[in-house]
Amino acid sequence: MPQPVYLDHAATTPVRREVFEAMEPFYGPRFGNPSSVHRWGREARASLDEARERLARCMGAQPDEVCFTSGGTEADNLAVFGPLRSQRAKGRSVIATTPIEHKAVLAAVHYAARDGVIERMLPVSSTGVVDLDQASRLLDESLAVCTVMWVNNETGTIQPIPEIADLVKSRGGVMHTDAVQAFGKIDIDLRKVPVDLLTLSGHKIGAPKGIGAIFIRRGTQIDAMFHGGSQDRGRRPGTENVAAAVGLARAAELAVEEREAETRRLGELRDALEAGLLAKIPDAVVHGRGSPRAPHILNLSVPGTDSESLLMALDLAGVAASSGSACQSGSVTPSHVLRGMGVRPELAVAAIRMSLGALTTPDCVTRVVELFPALIAKARRLSGAA
Repeated sequence: MPQPVYLDHAATTPVRREVFEAMEPFYGPRFGNPSSVHRWGREARASLDEARERLARCMGAQPDEVCFTSGGTEADNLAVFGPLRSQRAKGRSVIATTPIEHKAVLAAVHYAARDGVIERMLPVSSTGVVDLDQASRLLDESLAVCTVMWVNNETGTIQPIPEIADLVKSRGGVMHTDAVQAFGKIDIDLRKVPVDLLTLSGHKIGAPKGIGAIFIRRGTQIDAMFHGGSQDRGRRPGTENVAAAVGLARAAELAVEEREAETRRLGELRDALEAGLLAKIPDAVVHGRGSPRAPHILNLSVPGTDSESLLMALDLAGVAASSGSACQSGSVTPSHVLRGMGVRPELAVAAIRMSLGALTTPDCVTRVVELFPALIAKARRLSGAA
């Protein structure tokens, strides 16, 4: 029986062996609480500080600018809510974002709007890129926070974050970017890009689930979301997850070390997968095509199918992918990302995302391309379109 094909690396990645080995001692003899003053605590504190330094180096940051979190969602929420009080005290009441952000950002922005903050959406093109001219008109002196993800999690589209950050800083706002899908895929050097806040998640780069981080540039005022301790300079109270922080730092180092070779490998595989599928299914539509894209994500729709039926057929064939749609109670609703890009509803409900990573080989690509025509025919029959 053929080996299963995992094409959902944008959802999560396997923990790397090197990461597991770096973490293992902290589940055994190096179990101390880093807030304790005895030798077990001091040893844990030293390891935590070292992890912070190593992660900071991977981003071009200073150690005191790195705050560990429980993952990308917590980090994104801290980035949205953290600067608001100080910014509103200056008379700034607008949060600007895009309609294609991760729900961790959009839901936080919507919640902030319940407390009088004004939402302002920056429109994107049909390929999912922010229009800088329109952004320049929409961003004014009332801007408190602007949050735009660096690489879109559904389409892989890369945003012009340096240019957006320059624009935000010229207006006096705080700039945040969700780099969960960008880290390890594109060059990130925070000495060169004037973002104030950047968030990442460990389980997207070979670290375990439940660990992430937020970069907080020196001088950026942030209010903590939690209360009850002085850890991490009061920005994120609670006993630190030393093992996971060590794992995140190791995963980040590996991602940076391997980035050029791995992005080249993944880009070649993604391009081969895209070309092969389009050759087999010429009426398929690739979302984000024509704009800069990260190398690991392919999002496409096949007319006459729906994502639920196609994903079921792929799964039965041993291929794991994900949907560009949210399937709830048997109904398929178009992805908010694709809606924000103006994709037609009948295509949006047919979108699937194939995301490549460590487990992807040329044989995986060949197998999916060979399987696809029969799976499309089956999905079209199930949807009644054949």
